[in-house]
Amino acid sequence: MEEEREAVNTPLLESDLSSSSSVTFVVVFSTIVASFSSYTYGNAVGYSSPAESGILNEVGLTLAEYSVFGSIQSIGAMCGALVSGKISDVLGRKGAMGVSDLFCIIGWLAIAFAKNALWLDVGRFLVGCGIGVISYVVPVYIAEISPKNVRGTFLSMKHMMISFGKAAFFLIGSAVNWRTLALIGVVPCLLQFLGLFYVPESPRWLMKMEQVKKFESALYRLRGENADISLEKTEIREYTEYSKTISGDGILSLFQRKYAYCVTIGLGLLLFQQFGGLGGIVFYTSAILQSAGFPSKIGSVLVATAQIITSVLGVCFIDKFGRIPLLLISAAGLCLGCFLTGLSFFLKDVHFGENVSPVLALLGLLVYYASFGVGMEGMPWIIASEVFPINIKGSAGSLINVLSWSSSWLVSYTFNFIFKWSSAGTFFIFAGVCGANVVFIWKMVPETKGRTLEELHASLTRQ
Repeated sequence: MEEEREAVNTPLLESDLSSSSSVTFVVVFSTIVASFSSYTYGNAVGYSSPAESGILNEVGLTLAEYSVFGSIQSIGAMCGALVSGKISDVLGRKGAMGVSDLFCIIGWLAIAFAKNALWLDVGRFLVGCGIGVISYVVPVYIAEISPKNVRGTFLSMKHMMISFGKAAFFLIGSAVNWRTLALIGVVPCLLQFLGLFYVPESPRWLMKMEQVKKFESALYRLRGENADISLEKTEIREYTEYSKTISGDGILSLFQRKYAYCVTIGLGLLLFQQFGGLGGIVFYTSAILQSAGFPSKIGSVLVATAQIITSVLGVCFIDKFGRIPLLLISAAGLCLGCFLTGLSFFLKDVHFGENVSPVLALLGLLVYYASFGVGMEGMPWIIASEVFPINIKGSAGSLINVLSWSSSWLVSYTFNFIFKWSSAGTFFIFAGVCGANVVFIWKMVPETKGRTLEELHASLTRQ
């Protein structure tokens, strides 16, 4: 497989696109509009923690009922993920984002005006459906409109906005009640829905749908009216025509040998991301800190700040250093963070260094969140959006999206049981998974920096 990776890193299509380096206002604006979905995603993840006490007191939910409210979002996301590929293939990338906005708007309003547990669950489920649809569609859209030399930077915007969305709801939620917080969640959805009327559709999707005039118009809008798009246009058209000559419109087509490598890359990174403890650690950070004996409010602010800072750094460095170095640093940092947190609970269990173990737990979580923000938060989705050819993008997106959300639910659901069995063992298991991820990235994942999507697809799917 090492030989395969080296071959993949050698471009088969040596094209120097004159328009590849042009960053126009339309590209920037389109990326910002698409990233509003990611901000909504962050809002949805960050909502349940500050809203918990208010909902429990006002609506009278039991802890069990509130657990259903929190977890049903992942069920909704799985449902949204299941159809996300088909929606984006039929309605286009813009159409899929519009559908997501409608789900989220209705969901947030249902939560804001809920009088009982049923409407809270319905609203949370609909918000989950919305974020499930856009989890894969947004990075695909950004990858398909961005110049190759800055594609990583623009793709990283999505994941930086998720961090901002989570942090914003933690802060705002401490100042307003849960109903007002839900209404605030509607704002980015409305802004994106309006913004979609002013951004171009993905040129690659338009070419796939044989809308040639709209394809050329969109490409000119993105690269500039006076840009020379001839080489880029030819490359997209030729590869799209080639993709239509090979099978690839359905889940079963993903199991062909020629797609095995790219499916392994996309799915492997996302599963390592989830089984490395993401769902459990993010949802239960406060409980982990409390169990370790560290003030949860102070610790939550510190870890949120660490993630925001490193997410910004990731945006700055992704196209300078490439995907692989940041992924390796991130995965190794996650391994170290889990090990330190596990060590803190081990010391607590054996009653050794009890004054040190709470600080060690905080340090471990800080390392985990900081490492997560610099690479593993967004890079798996970035690479997944880059490696799948246009003819299987929809079905591949649905597959990895569903499996990612399913594994997220599994980790978050089982975390408390495993943590009760052995708090130290839980984090040592996560550390082992993150360590295996380092090996997977080193041996399997190709560098995608500075290469056109067509170059990648031609090299990854050769037979």
